[in-house]
Amino acid sequence: MIPKSFIQDLLNRLDIIDVIERYVPLKKAGANYSACCPFHNEKSPSFTVSPAKQFYHCFGCGAHGTAITFMMEHAGMGFVEAVEELAKGVGMEVPREAPLPGQLQKKAAPDLYEVMLSATRYYREQLKKSSRAIEYLKGRGLSGEIVARFGIGYAPDGWQNLESITANYQDKSLVETGLVIEGDNGKRYDRFRDRIMFPIVNSRGQVIGFGGRVLDKGEPKYLNSPETPLFEKGRELYGLFQAQKPIRSQQMVVVVEGYMDVVALAQHGVDYAVATLGTATTPFHVQKLLRLTDQVVFCFDGDAAGQRAAWRAMENALPHLQDGKRLGFLFLPVEHDPDTYVREFGREAFEYELHNSLPLSGYLLRELSAKVNLQTQEGRSNLLELAKPLLLAISAPALALLLRKEVAALAGISIHELDSLYGVKSTIAMPRRELQKAARPAVSNMRILLRCLLFRPGLARELPDNLMADDGLVAAIFEIRSWIFAQDEEVTSAALFQFFQGTVHESLVVAEQAEIIQWGEAFDVQAEFQGVLGKLEDEARRKKFHQLQAKMAGNDINILSVEDKALYLQLLRRK
Repeated sequence: MIPKSFIQDLLNRLDIIDVIERYVPLKKAGANYSACCPFHNEKSPSFTVSPAKQFYHCFGCGAHGTAITFMMEHAGMGFVEAVEELAKGVGMEVPREAPLPGQLQKKAAPDLYEVMLSATRYYREQLKKSSRAIEYLKGRGLSGEIVARFGIGYAPDGWQNLESITANYQDKSLVETGLVIEGDNGKRYDRFRDRIMFPIVNSRGQVIGFGGRVLDKGEPKYLNSPETPLFEKGRELYGLFQAQKPIRSQQMVVVVEGYMDVVALAQHGVDYAVATLGTATTPFHVQKLLRLTDQVVFCFDGDAAGQRAAWRAMENALPHLQDGKRLGFLFLPVEHDPDTYVREFGREAFEYELHNSLPLSGYLLRELSAKVNLQTQEGRSNLLELAKPLLLAISAPALALLLRKEVAALAGISIHELDSLYGVKSTIAMPRRELQKAARPAVSNMRILLRCLLFRPGLARELPDNLMADDGLVAAIFEIRSWIFAQDEEVTSAALFQFFQGTVHESLVVAEQAEIIQWGEAFDVQAEFQGVLGKLEDEARRKKFHQLQAKMAGNDINILSVEDKALYLQLLRRK
């Protein structure tokens, strides 16, 4: 576990402008910097970076965060990887602290990556010695160059071949990495035997797992590493490390089902393909890919299993869709997979199919229509029921609206009737004057107070102990206050935002981040802060006065204490 104090110190030393400019060209725009957002497709810049506050916010897609968040979202790193990468850039060494008693934590031992690297080297050496494995790869049309690029190797037959990569075959790291299986009787043996080995690499180029394919007939055809401290299959994609640059240059990624599909496509020049790792496409996969590119095409076999995989991928993608980005579906003939198709017909034919893939909207409507009889009232009613959870899950507002219109037309009803049926708020445009009025809602005093604290966290030390208001923001404000008092050093806005990530207040803080990023350093936050405190004190006095006045009017004067009577007279004179 990385100490929170280190995270704060790291953010204090970083310059978010330097971090982001490694990936995105920024232009000065007043007190801030701006660029076209790297997380969604846009023509005019709405991505804003504040050097004063050390965070970024996109007013188009809502992307936001600190330098750590940017490395996670843009480079596809995990939290620990992002912290280590940034710390290395400013000459800091990442410390670790032990988990609290009873706290569960999946933590990789320092030598696990080395164990995986040793295994990779061993498998690659064994490939050179196995004419049978070499002939198999040649028979699949793979060159030595592409085999080396993906680090492909061979696990020979035998039960304990990995004894040669370690001084002690009983070392727990071999089991922790999934390379060795330990039976109930304590006997150990290699997990991978007589298989072509495909190393699974993380975003930093480190081997975290393996996929092993049988050379001849056998079950299972593919055997993957189990979940380990290094490897979580629902968060990783095979070939993504090698494909990151081609994906960015092509602005497209192809998601396939197998290791050989990725390698064969790369062999034929389609080097922007990745594969899931024995699991359905997860929401994390979708988010990760949409950060890299504007177009994702799922290429599945045309059989029943491929159809099920495509539908699951679509369901998991719906909550993460963005207007301006395209998800497509390509179903190859039943007798082909991407590997065999590109070998038989070549790159141009395969890319032609990619560019003519069925868009997500078309795929969704086609599949829904095929499940019902649109010639009957019952069938159209069934269509509305089947479509409802899918349409309501779509996060992209323009696409969601267009698809609701399509479904409404298929069902023979109006879009307004469908929205009423689904409980969707009306999208009828208001007159311009009313729209402008609605766009500038009144801001509560507590919300202004929260913005002041986010702009300058140190002001939390000046908050009174008895701050009260009928507002849900109070909990967030007092959590900031408690945290600030627990810190020995001054806290920056970036550190405060990082602290709130993953908490119940994160969405609230993010909403206010978009507001304060527009405040310049010339903004007199101290005067605003004191003004709000004065207003809150006035509100508290008025509330207390009305409470006492109600008791007086209700003939409850006899139950008032001497202090209450004195307070009432004091408040009355102020009025």
